[in-house]
Amino acid sequence: MLDIIYQDEWLVAVNKPAGWLVHRSWLDRKEKVVVMQTVRDQIGQHVFTAHRLDRPTSGVLLMGLSSEVGRLLAQQFEQHQMVKTYHAVVRGWLEGADRLDYPLTEELDKIGDKYAAQDKGPQEAVTDWRGLAITEQAVAIGRYATARYSLIELQPATGRKHQLRRHLAHLRHPIIGDTTHGDLRQNRGAARHFGCGRLMLHASSLALNHPVTGEPLVIRAGLDAIWQRMMQQFGWQHCLPDLPRVEFDSQPGQDRASQ
Repeated sequence: MLDIIYQDEWLVAVNKPAGWLVHRSWLDRKEKVVVMQTVRDQIGQHVFTAHRLDRPTSGVLLMGLSSEVGRLLAQQFEQHQMVKTYHAVVRGWLEGADRLDYPLTEELDKIGDKYAAQDKGPQEAVTDWRGLAITEQAVAIGRYATARYSLIELQPATGRKHQLRRHLAHLRHPIIGDTTHGDLRQNRGAARHFGCGRLMLHASSLALNHPVTGEPLVIRAGLDAIWQRMMQQFGWQHCLPDLPRVEFDSQPGQDRASQ
């Protein structure tokens, strides 16, 4: 069962676990557990996606309960009319706040984007970031005697593929657990010393105007057990007071969270 964090007669939102696919893909034909099918079975009606989260990312996933509402939601995402807030644990100390305006060249899948245009230039990519907390842990990872980490709040103003992961890698503060753009040695060290075997990127909240009623709506997703344990170990347990507490974790897909 998935954690349904919001539902009315037009919308449903879940706290997507890390490691889950949003919907079936021919690239993952053997995958039997996906969010859309699970939510449909859970609430007994069809759902229509308006956006996606990468497989290793957890957090707010919003869907329409009709194709029309799904279309209206997708329009809001495309026109950047929603405020998306993420939190991440990154390597090193990243303090202060800033806006990173750093264009990104589209990342193409070797198979899925086989026939896509290969010569696209860099596209606008903008991320606002803010450092919330830092820590230095007495564990040796790499050539240093201690390991430093930061808790970061992120608000992407654009929606490029892997934008947050790539932007933080550009700042030389890659997200812990990022196997594509991160630091493999740091990922292994975090998994060994702190039990963190997943991408530490969480879609914490989504703020929008309801597509039917027009009323302001803020949907928040709590942190899973791995996040809660790391926050406790680093003394950050009081840093995100607005997020609800997750009392259980969904098991399918957990072993693939770091992919």
